Amino acid sequence: MSNRKNRILAIAATAALALTISACGDGGDTSAEAPAETPAPAETEEPEEPAGEETAAPEGGAHLDILIGTSGDAETASVQAAVDAWSAATGHTATLRIATDLTQELSQGFAAGSPADVFYVSTELFPGWAENGSLLAFGDQLDATFYPALEASFTWDDTFFCAPKDFSTLALIINTQLWSDAGLEEGAWPTTWDELRSAAETLTADGVVGLSFGPEWQRVGTFMAQGGGGLRDAAGNADVDNDANATALEFVAGLLADGIAAFPSAIGTGWGGEAFGSGASAMTIEGNWIAGALNNDFPDTPWVAVELPAGPGGAMGTLQFTNCWGIAADSTQQEAAISFVNWMVQDAQQMQAARDFGVMPSVTTVADEWAAEFPQFAAFIRGGAYAQGMPAFQGVAAVISEFNAGIEGLTTGDIASLLSQVQGDLAAIQP
Repeated sequence: MSNRKNRILAIAATAALALTISACGDGGDTSAEAPAETPAPAETEEPEEPAGEETAAPEGGAHLDILIGTSGDAETASVQAAVDAWSAATGHTATLRIATDLTQELSQGFAAGSPADVFYVSTELFPGWAENGSLLAFGDQLDATFYPALEASFTWDDTFFCAPKDFSTLALIINTQLWSDAGLEEGAWPTTWDELRSAAETLTADGVVGLSFGPEWQRVGTFMAQGGGGLRDAAGNADVDNDANATALEFVAGLLADGIAAFPSAIGTGWGGEAFGSGASAMTIEGNWIAGALNNDFPDTPWVAVELPAGPGGAMGTLQFTNCWGIAADSTQQEAAISFVNWMVQDAQQMQAARDFGVMPSVTTVADEWAAEFPQFAAFIRGGAYAQGMPAFQGVAAVISEFNAGIEGLTTGDIASLLSQVQGDLAAIQP
């Protein structure tokens, strides 16, 4: 193994936690990546039985140990209701456990040879657990159609391992009052980089910066995607040091240098949602979890979420964040575990979870239904069609953390050298 790869893997565990936190801002859950606190909770209804699901349990039935991280009581109650409904339909039983430290508890279970049967898996930890044989590969036994980027996030060595449970994307959040006060036309939201720059210039006045976003790939990476770049090429190989990414970072650096965009810390705030909600910025780039944070902390801030603008070549781009339902390779109840996961990703259950605790369905089959039911968040679900995710490379969290350190100094740093460094680091861990 190369020294560069050793260095990257050595700090990967710490970086994974940092990435999970930064994906969510301060409004997200660190045990389940970027939960979206969006639609108001509704009463839990028993979902329809999945097509083809066996209702007769084997003699005596199976018992599953299910371990999850949770964003709060609403998510816990929703998953428990789904467990109860699955048990009633199949005759199997299950115990739902809420982890205090999901990563630690899963790691300890794997090491002891007695892991939970079913559990949440983050994109940062997935590659290592897939490679070392901790996870069962059961993607070919799932009766659901997922967004391609979500499926790619949980594919290792060309094998689809586990079921994306839900997801979040990033969109452009606009303060409609500040937009109107600046004399901008309602509904004429930015659709190109030129229009975004123009709007940011107009909105930057009286102590308000036009646009704010976190100093990290988890936000700035949207511009790379819009510019026709990203972290990988179409074949899935590391591809960072290219003209598209350079153009994107130069555009972002220009916004920052001109004072019409700012990182949250530069305007006295902790993250994009706080900058936006407090009125320090008129626009931000954030995920659908911002709704819960605004409702809780800045309920009087009027806002609209729209799709991020296209880049110079007309490409739409955003990032997506997700977890999967994983099954332990050492589980003695794999058949029942697969039955349970299929229950959790059926259309009816995915919509119920959205109503209960605000996540977006990971299956494409209910995208239109979800957008119709929650129209104020339609921009986020539309982004699922073209979103990019984190590469499923072991040690990727460490690479992104180092990339983020470079992004913090974007206006004074050497963009070409930064991209070259990240290219080398990412290529070193590529499977």
